Amino acid sequence: MESTTDRLRAICLALPEATERLSHGAPAFFVRDRKQFVMLWPDGHHDHDFPHLWCAAPPGAQEELIAADPARFFRPPYVGHRGWLGVRLDGDPDWTEITELCTDAFRTVAPKSLVARLPRPQ
Repeated sequence: MESTTDRLRAICLALPEATERLSHGAPAFFVRDRKQFVMLWPDGHHDHDFPHLWCAAPPGAQEELIAADPARFFRPPYVGHRGWLGVRLDGDPDWTEITELCTDAFRTVAPKSLVARLPRPQ
C-alpha cells in the first residue's frame, strides 16, 4: 500500500517545475525550488498529532473551508496568518480533493508562465 508521503509526493511533483526537499525535518514542495506551496507532516506537528499537510490557498479559501468542515480543515501555526490551510490526512482522505488543494496551492504561488501549463480548472 502506498504511503501518505508517496501519494502526496506523486501529486506535487507532477506539477510543472515542482521540487521536494526537507524543511524543518518534513517533506516540503516548492515551485522552482524557491517558493513553497505544500508541507507534509506525516506524523503530525505540535498539537496536531495526526498526519496532515499545510498548503498555500487562494484568498478567502482558508476561512471558507474551515467554516464548511472544521473537523477536516484548520488554520495552521506559523503560516495560517498568510492564508495557508491545514488539511487532516488521517482517516480516509479524498485524494481527488487533496490533488485539487495541492494544485490550487501551486496556482497560488507559481509564476503565471507555469500556471499556464496546467489544465484549466473545470
